[in-house]
Amino acid sequence: MIFRPDYIEAIKPFINQPLVKILAGIRRCGKSTIFEMLKEELLSRNVPESCIIMKRYTEMDIPENITAKQMYDELIAEIAGKEKCYILLDEIQEIKGWEKAVNSLLEGTNADVYVTGSNSKLMSSEISTYLTGRYVLIPVFTLSFQEYLDFKANSTLSRRELLEEYICSGGFPIIAIGDYETQPAYQIVNGIYHTVVSRDIVKRHRINKQDLFDRVVKYVIENIGKTFSANSISNFLKNEHRKISVESIYNYLRWLEQAFIIYPCARYDLQGKSILKTQEKYYLADFSLKYALMGYNRKMLDGVIENIVFLELKRRGYDVFIGKNDTKEIDFVAIRRDEKIYVQVCVQLPEKSDREVGNLMEIKDHYPKYVVTLNDLDVGIENGIKIVHLSDFLLSSQW
Repeated sequence: MIFRPDYIEAIKPFINQPLVKILAGIRRCGKSTIFEMLKEELLSRNVPESCIIMKRYTEMDIPENITAKQMYDELIAEIAGKEKCYILLDEIQEIKGWEKAVNSLLEGTNADVYVTGSNSKLMSSEISTYLTGRYVLIPVFTLSFQEYLDFKANSTLSRRELLEEYICSGGFPIIAIGDYETQPAYQIVNGIYHTVVSRDIVKRHRINKQDLFDRVVKYVIENIGKTFSANSISNFLKNEHRKISVESIYNYLRWLEQAFIIYPCARYDLQGKSILKTQEKYYLADFSLKYALMGYNRKMLDGVIENIVFLELKRRGYDVFIGKNDTKEIDFVAIRRDEKIYVQVCVQLPEKSDREVGNLMEIKDHYPKYVVTLNDLDVGIENGIKIVHLSDFLLSSQW
């Protein structure tokens, strides 16, 4: 088990607080391992092992159609007669009505409750009804570059070589902890993707026309980091002589978001300081999903680096937007409470254009502005704008 301390640090303030702690993220991003680390943390606080109850609701020894009531009764029986218990429920979205059971545990027992799930319906209206103001969400992502370096601590490769490996293989822990060639790695990621699609989307939402759904997903993945709309997808498929309603496309996009395959990134009007409702972009939960479905080639690099930077901003708790400044676009505007940073991303600065730096120079406030690049020769400071290498940006403790 390789430690991911950022998540334990995120959980620590809420230990023993009367809140349900919800860890949510795509399958195989490491949520179960974080539970193992949490168990170690509780043991270090002298919590008796018998008072730490871990249940994984995808295991073979859990009845396939277990009800929320059965789950609740089993847990009540396990904590009976014990001092304060810590209940860790993994992949709880498999149980219909789980939020009622968890609410009853919170209200009627002296238990500290933690749950994980791979579907953002964990945060749906039912939870708002039963757990209003009584839960905290801790998003879980695939590995950051710093975590990837931790996983590869025994590697003889240089930091830059490991960055290339990270860009080519992605951040799923199962890939990083092994020593896979790229093709087997993509086969594993492909398996993760199809598990999410078949179990968490197609089966759950009873999608009958899976070929159309798959084509929509392929379009989205092909256009990661580009602005498009449900209408543009519908029109594209019409040209392929495939008919699908705009409403169905909106459903597909929502279900992909709920399963943490994609993350939306809305546009932000820097002049009006408002979020725009049209032409948002989407980014993948892990850029290796694109390789797994489409193969890898260097022409993808611009979009991949953008995706990596987007995820790093999200990991650090920023709300991330595409910046619109009149007719100019900023790749990312990231806002966290009273902090704000602007980021442009490119493989290398174009020789015949100052778009990356110029667009940032037109923003007249004093928040930090960065251009993130893969080219060592581009780095420096230009008109107060920091031009930094991707690895330095990702590993910086603060921006």
